[in-house]
Amino acid sequence: MPDGAPEGILRGMYLLSEAGGRASSKKPRVQLLGSGTILREVMAAAQLLESDFGVLADVWSVTSFTELRRDGIEVERYNMLHPTGTPRKAFVTEALDGRRGPVIASTDYIRTYADQIRQWVGGPDRSYRVLGTDGFGRSDTRAGLRRFFEVDRHFVALAALRELAEAGEIAPSVVQSAIEKYGIDPEAPMPTTV
Repeated sequence: MPDGAPEGILRGMYLLSEAGGRASSKKPRVQLLGSGTILREVMAAAQLLESDFGVLADVWSVTSFTELRRDGIEVERYNMLHPTGTPRKAFVTEALDGRRGPVIASTDYIRTYADQIRQWVGGPDRSYRVLGTDGFGRSDTRAGLRRFFEVDRHFVALAALRELAEAGEIAPSVVQSAIEKYGIDPEAPMPTTV
């Protein structure tokens, strides 16, 4: 069990694995959040990002987006009721403080499940992209389902690369090369429409 995991498990998330290299490395870096069984796909995406594109990815296990939201709301309430005191920070904000890169959250649930913590993750210099399985199942296997809903390892890696391109850390052509490398059909219909 990683250091700090027991507290994080109870509070909603913990750092499962930190990318190699120094934190001060100039390589692009992302924060990948996985919840439940999708966590293995997130871990695989981290490996793809590093081996295929030289992108470092820290992987976080989210044990409860709901608990993270409760904490964020409690912190907001405390800060509102104690305007002259030292402001508190939400647990998810504290956990991600000092970590470079956009945050990509993946879940086998609908997107709004992971989206409920957006206000404590993002900020002026950090983007937050959520992947989820909105809609009805359209496949016979879990792997097929994840591919259909665009939440498998390839789409997690693609989402991370897209956010890095939006931040100007990599060229958009790198995102295009990932689409080609992973056999992603850019003209496929939105999963919720079919």
